[in-house]
Amino acid sequence: MKSDKNFLATEPVGKLLLKLALPTVTAQLINMLYNIVDRIYIGHIADVGALALTGVGVCMPLIMIVTAFSAFAGYGGAPRASIFMGKKDPDAAEKTLGNCFIVQILISLLLTGTLLIWNQDLLSAFGASENTIRYSVEYMQIYSLGTIFVQLTLGMNAFITAQGFAKTGMLSVLIGAVVNIILDPILIFGLNMGVQGAALATILSQAVSCIWVLAFLFGKKTHLRIKKEHFRLQAKMVLPAFALGSAVFVMQASESVISVCFNSSLLRYGGDIAVGAMTILTSVMQFAMLPLQGLGQGAQPIISYNYGAGNGERVKSAFWLLLRADMCYATLLWLLVMLFPGGFAAMFTSDVQLIAFTKTALRIYIACLLLFGIQMSCQMTFTSIGYAKASIIVAVMRKFVLLIPLIYILPHILPIDKTWAVYAAEPVADFFAVAFTTVLFTFQFKKVLRQLDDKKAQQKI
Repeated sequence: MKSDKNFLATEPVGKLLLKLALPTVTAQLINMLYNIVDRIYIGHIADVGALALTGVGVCMPLIMIVTAFSAFAGYGGAPRASIFMGKKDPDAAEKTLGNCFIVQILISLLLTGTLLIWNQDLLSAFGASENTIRYSVEYMQIYSLGTIFVQLTLGMNAFITAQGFAKTGMLSVLIGAVVNIILDPILIFGLNMGVQGAALATILSQAVSCIWVLAFLFGKKTHLRIKKEHFRLQAKMVLPAFALGSAVFVMQASESVISVCFNSSLLRYGGDIAVGAMTILTSVMQFAMLPLQGLGQGAQPIISYNYGAGNGERVKSAFWLLLRADMCYATLLWLLVMLFPGGFAAMFTSDVQLIAFTKTALRIYIACLLLFGIQMSCQMTFTSIGYAKASIIVAVMRKFVLLIPLIYILPHILPIDKTWAVYAAEPVADFFAVAFTTVLFTFQFKKVLRQLDDKKAQQKI
């Protein structure tokens, strides 16, 4: 990475997005393996693989909540740090980093205590049946101990990427993923630890990633450094980061609520096999979500920095490049899943009945995936320019206004099997959410560009 701190304002946007997005997309692809490799191994445990996979799948709402909390400090604070850098205010950027670091530790301690005390009650409420609760509890009790590593790795790595150190951010994920992939078969099969081995492999690998991230941010290569003098919490630094991060928090945490809604409805209409299929569906959806998030993270420093610097043309160019890239990827993945649903299902289980069931469920569930590139591009751009309110509105509209009600309404109004109707809630909600987001973003983005142009014109006078 260049030593020139102004490269975000000077390099050609296309070349810059390619340079930053390739490592972030690679990081998210690695992160995808990180997230699903446990499920792949667990699903192939002899005799109990299908039930164990369903049990660990029920843990996903809690895991989603844990990762979502990193958004407050990481995905809220990192864009603000980039904007401060664009405004030539590195002191405010470092104060933001220091405050977010302390907040992340405090959140981690609260989450760890909560999960250790109430994990069984929460898992039962989230859809674990008497057949699968054992596997859910075994996984979650160990995973809870590594909450602080998850929080600091995800939250603080965002500040590395936000400075333009995309390759370093990629390595943070790569190191943990490699450790996880190596440890999983050793602990799950070699030491016969089953789902407990998968959880232990996850927290050990996150600990290694955490050490890497903190070593960089406390070191000399970073532009923004974690310093003790910035550990005193200041409302003017923390609250705006929380406001901006709340949009990503709502988007990620709501996945937990949605997962509970899906699991409870599917358990009612289709039993354990329908819940097990949902575990595979959400895993396949990560093939879409994580790379799209990686593209957005690659574009974020460019958009945030140039927004802070008042350069509307570069903000506009970066958004349109991001939109085109997101649309191409989402459409390609949609085609692959539609053509080969059985191949995706077989990655996670060897149970013939579960594979056959999941093939149909997949085609229904991702029917509107090709449109999701629009949703992600607009939402990431809202976050990058600090428009917290608009980003929250978009997230709430898709998840709470549309998807959750549809999960319960469609089984009663669609002329198909009730189980398939539950899965259909996802594409129906996606279609209307994309339409709403496109209209809102069009008006708001034009307003932003006009304000930047007016500000530049006034500076010339």
